[in-house]
Amino acid sequence: MALVGPLSRALSERLSQCRLLVVGAGGIGCELLKNLVLGGFRDIEVVDLDTIDVSNLNRQFLFQKKHVGKSKAQVAKESALQFCPEAKITAYHDSIMNPDYNVEFFRQFTLVMNALDNRAARNHVNRMCLAADIPLIESGTAGYLGQVTVIKKGVTECYECQPKPTQKTFPGCTIRNTPSEPIHCIVWAKYLFNQLFGEEDADQEVSPDTADPEAAWELSDAAARAGASNEDGGIKRISTKDWARSTGYDPVKIFNKLFRDDIKYLLTMDKLWRKRKAPVPLDWATVEKFETSTSLQQTGTSQAGLKEQQVLDVRSYAHLFARSVDHLKARLAEKGDGGELVWDKDDPPAMNFVTAAANLRMHIFSMNMKSKFDVKSMAGNIIPAIATTNAVIAGLIVLEGLKILSGNLEQCRTIFLNKQPNPRKKLLVPCTLDPPNPSCYVCSIKPEVTVKLNTQKVSIQVLQDRILKDKFGMVAPDVQIEDGRGTILISSEEGETEANNNKNLSEFGIRNGSRLQVDDFLQDYTLTVTLLHSEDLEKDVEFEVVGDAPDKAPQKPSEEDGKAITNGSDDGAQPSTSKASQQDDVLIVDSDEEMPSSSGGEGNAESRSLKRKLEDEREGVGVKRIRTEQSVEEEEEEEDDDVIALD
Repeated sequence: MALVGPLSRALSERLSQCRLLVVGAGGIGCELLKNLVLGGFRDIEVVDLDTIDVSNLNRQFLFQKKHVGKSKAQVAKESALQFCPEAKITAYHDSIMNPDYNVEFFRQFTLVMNALDNRAARNHVNRMCLAADIPLIESGTAGYLGQVTVIKKGVTECYECQPKPTQKTFPGCTIRNTPSEPIHCIVWAKYLFNQLFGEEDADQEVSPDTADPEAAWELSDAAARAGASNEDGGIKRISTKDWARSTGYDPVKIFNKLFRDDIKYLLTMDKLWRKRKAPVPLDWATVEKFETSTSLQQTGTSQAGLKEQQVLDVRSYAHLFARSVDHLKARLAEKGDGGELVWDKDDPPAMNFVTAAANLRMHIFSMNMKSKFDVKSMAGNIIPAIATTNAVIAGLIVLEGLKILSGNLEQCRTIFLNKQPNPRKKLLVPCTLDPPNPSCYVCSIKPEVTVKLNTQKVSIQVLQDRILKDKFGMVAPDVQIEDGRGTILISSEEGETEANNNKNLSEFGIRNGSRLQVDDFLQDYTLTVTLLHSEDLEKDVEFEVVGDAPDKAPQKPSEEDGKAITNGSDDGAQPSTSKASQQDDVLIVDSDEEMPSSSGGEGNAESRSLKRKLEDEREGVGVKRIRTEQSVEEEEEEEDDDVIALD
């Protein structure tokens, strides 16, 4: 066989002639582009919406300090061309979810390679490749963990064939009344930032929740018992922002309201504290008497190490809170009337505010306080990215691409990179690709799904935004009722059905058993939705997908003995600093987090599902599991688990 380097001449020619689409030019994307041009690929298009940040420079090696603020796609193209000037690389500084990148755009390519950092973009590219019938190589990393898999319409599972864990959320009453974990206090502190300095959101209120179903006391009685909480300053229960403005953003008054008066008010809710340890109010004057050198934590936290990794005492956090309030107040004043600040983990005053407020609340509720480093990890949902993990995964992507271009799709595998070797002493573990899930609501022959909701309360706007776009990943849905008349509920044409947005489903005759036909022409995707009316949904739950498993997918046996190639034990993967969810760079852990752009970070994960496979050598039984992000973070043991897959 004639060879060109390590490749056959025929394969080398295919590489030079095929047309590739790379989605994402971040951690994995940089490594991937370098591999592609050095491996002989000559026609590459890369799409990424992101710009280069200084924090990218430790691993995204195609970028240098002089490139900060510039387009990742454009700079990655220029840097990759230095490896191979004769390559043709087209860069798009844009979102892959832009309608310009339609099915016809995807059909131009021989192969698509994903190097994304969020689920919404992954879902979209998955659907576009299914519609265009183009092979897709999906990838992701999270710290030391990684995965590469191949998706081919009608041959393998698509990205959405298995349920993904929903992004973790916390009930409002837990955040406001009964926090039990540091993350609850951190979420509360981020809410507080928005209530004081940012865009107010009624769903992010921080004052005690009098509607808490656990606190079933008489309000009149509570008001009398809460008198003590209002003695100093005559505080009325009004909007947090309005009250703060009325005080001129006085740090001491804000401190006493949040950490003394509101806590005293919580203590009047007797039923909350019958089985819980009651919180202990903090008063500014009392805190000022604390010794700075005395840590009030029960754990003897070492003060050695980097400044941001130190846990301070209560007095120091109180002073940090006051300084950050003054700083943010001045910045808000600069924006004038109606100005708002946006929380950013990389903004020191904003990060100091959340660190101080969260730690003061942790102390009040008898939790061990956290360093700024740990708070930032949880508040910003960060798992440290590992450059070598990205390099390994990028190499595996190219190897799977070579198999596809050689016409050997049957040799393709899902490959997992583990943190520790399995009993066979292997870090890289291949698994046979699974066939499509016949009940998948994306790639099955007739996609259908059933949703349980209250038709008298759910509006058309909620149907469009929360259910069709957020839950089912559509971009521009058109919806009509299967009522014989083809009543149009939602049109993707701007302005056509806006008058319907605030109306409830029941106003259109929708009741238990009604069916909707939903079309997304951009994704070339049609979904039939059956609606079940229910008045028994849990508090704060707007809808449920029948048969959905947000936390863990059902276990299923493999199709044949010995199908799974691996055997071993849990790799014990765990982020080094926090319980953030799995992604290689910036990850989503709960619903208060923003929706990322479809640009290239390095893995995702809103929230990621973790899929493991194994083969029991003695019994020949294969099992596939999907684990939630939290289960990996907490290193929950799963019997005989071996391989971790990130979505």
